[in-house]
Amino acid sequence: MRVLLRIGIGIVVAVVLLLLVVRILFGGGMRLDDRTTAPKIPASAVEQVAALDYPPGNIAVSDTGRVFLTLHPDGKPPIKVTELVDGKPVPFPDEAFQKPEAGTPHFQSPLSMRIDRQGRLWVLDFADYARGQPRLLAFDIAARTLVHQYDFPPEVAGFLSMLNDFAVSPDGTRVYIAESSPIRQTPALIVYDVEKKQSRRLLDRHPSVLPKNYAMNVEGRDMIVLGVYTLRIGVDSITLDRKGEWLYYAPVNGDRMFRIATAALDDPSLSPAALAAQVEDYGPKTISDGLSSDDAGNVYLSDPEHSAVLTLGPDRTLTTLIKDPKLRWPDGLSFGPAGWLYFTCSSLQHVLFVAPGHQAAHAPYHVFRFKPGPTAAPGQ
Repeated sequence: MRVLLRIGIGIVVAVVLLLLVVRILFGGGMRLDDRTTAPKIPASAVEQVAALDYPPGNIAVSDTGRVFLTLHPDGKPPIKVTELVDGKPVPFPDEAFQKPEAGTPHFQSPLSMRIDRQGRLWVLDFADYARGQPRLLAFDIAARTLVHQYDFPPEVAGFLSMLNDFAVSPDGTRVYIAESSPIRQTPALIVYDVEKKQSRRLLDRHPSVLPKNYAMNVEGRDMIVLGVYTLRIGVDSITLDRKGEWLYYAPVNGDRMFRIATAALDDPSLSPAALAAQVEDYGPKTISDGLSSDDAGNVYLSDPEHSAVLTLGPDRTLTTLIKDPKLRWPDGLSFGPAGWLYFTCSSLQHVLFVAPGHQAAHAPYHVFRFKPGPTAAPGQ
């Protein structure tokens, strides 16, 4: 009995010491200063699009106003990709695609989506941190049919990678992907050539894609796993300017926005050093999640810490557009027709690392929209 007691005490001590080491090495972090200001647009101008039982992930709105959503994989939703019909989520392209079936295409853990100017709905599936097969899928939204599929090789999106968000070039021939790597902490950008069906991993662990030592706090909750591991997410925020000449991107846990010319990313002859030399520190940002852009050259960013949506303008200054406590972790952004900017609120502070029942108790989860002023082609 004494031997078993000693073994039990030894295990407890070992676990405590391990957690202490993890806390020392990976816990803590600074708070980024609040860079929001009084909002330009009143909260009354923000319209609710949908109230959902499960937290939404990302959003894409077509030029005819059809609204597509992923339901966030961390929320364990019964359906994964949906279209809002009369404000209610309906499986897209159908119910069968939501369920794994041997030998048939299906969703694993899709998060990001965009609609390109060719009318295709692109869905990026990180496959449970590449424990499955990471892939990119495109659908004809009119016919509700799969028209393109690409499975990423392990040298591009290997085990524990996370294909988090992406942008599609105006001509639909390139897809630029943020591989945020929150577990392995080896983030990178990925460029996919649609016509050649080839992908390349670029700027791997470059300073512009790595998270900084900032700890997120959302609605008073420090985003620290089990109180010992600070959630630090590398490059996730990503968008193209509307001409497709510049890719804007940033780590979630970062204070700067970066950009690089797509011509450099598309050039396979550039060495890693030559490509890295093309990265430009573009301007300041808040802790950020989703990005979008408009025809006037503004970059839009969602700020989960301060329940806000801001722009980083061509003059490289931040402007707070909307800010309201009801915007719980604003996440994905998509322009729709008539100048509406749609966005999801994933409320991840009520989803990640919470007790059973906590997520359901904090439903409903929301999709909103507002008119920022400038316009842009829908879908991204």
